[in-house]
Amino acid sequence: MSGILIIAEHRRGELRPVTLELATAAQGAKRAASDKVAVAVIADDPRKFVPGVSVPGVDEIVTVKVAARDFEPDTYEAAVRALIDARKPAVVLVAHSIDSFGYAAALAAKGGYGFATDVFRVEYQEGSLVATRAGYGQKVNIEVDFPGKDLVMLAIRGNVFKPPEGTATVPLAEFAAPPVEARVTSREFIEMSAADDVDMTAAEFILAIGRGIGEQSNVEQFRELADKVGATLGCSRPIADAGWLPKSRQIGQSGKTATACKLYVAMGISGAIQHLAGMKHVSTIVAVNADAGASIFTIAKYGIVGDIFEISAALREHF
Repeated sequence: MSGILIIAEHRRGELRPVTLELATAAQGAKRAASDKVAVAVIADDPRKFVPGVSVPGVDEIVTVKVAARDFEPDTYEAAVRALIDARKPAVVLVAHSIDSFGYAAALAAKGGYGFATDVFRVEYQEGSLVATRAGYGQKVNIEVDFPGKDLVMLAIRGNVFKPPEGTATVPLAEFAAPPVEARVTSREFIEMSAADDVDMTAAEFILAIGRGIGEQSNVEQFRELADKVGATLGCSRPIADAGWLPKSRQIGQSGKTATACKLYVAMGISGAIQHLAGMKHVSTIVAVNADAGASIFTIAKYGIVGDIFEISAALREHF
């Protein structure tokens, strides 16, 4: 077995961004540089998604035409199993999403494949594939290997891998999906409105607050500061867990990755490894913390040891 097979994800006629993130993740899943990356598009009209997945790093696009207009777990399970049997990939990548929850685990169990979910790093160590995921409530990172498994299926966390840039000319192949009698039928798709619809992954300037703000009543002054300086207000996990800000604003391993961020100001954030995972790649990080030994200073380009409330007040007056 060799090569990587990506299962594209789409919803209501639109390709989901995580599909392109899987194309980047696939590069770490190659055992050798010669390994090929194929993207399988399973849909009633798969060709309409071809332009969206024609990106650098993808060596082949496989169109799989099915009768179902919307996602059906039985249809996907049967199609992916048939693809695996026919193409014999070494690694299959799916999104860590509500759709893959419907079929991936069952498929892996029935096929006896190696399987790991919520994966945010993929690499080979001494010739063996290793997937890294969080455990114990995001408190530790766990490296998972798959001894004796010829095929490994990985569900990749979204907003971790940067999608490839540009377009590419990618050869097409067709694959006949096996007939399947689905046990469920999608009748209607209802978009639930979120209490907070901010997209932290698209924000270029983030002002993030952490446990150092002390009390919920102090959130408002930092929200005001973020508005004044033109930043998007984000937070670390303790703030989101306490309900002081919506979960959608959490940056970190169990939250969002600051994918597009160019300037990240961390106020009252100690720098736990889980938080750093979502922002340490940002080119300009400014840390403000009263503790000179805080971990956040190890990755900050600029550091201010001081009272975050005094700094906040001074900035509000300046702007």
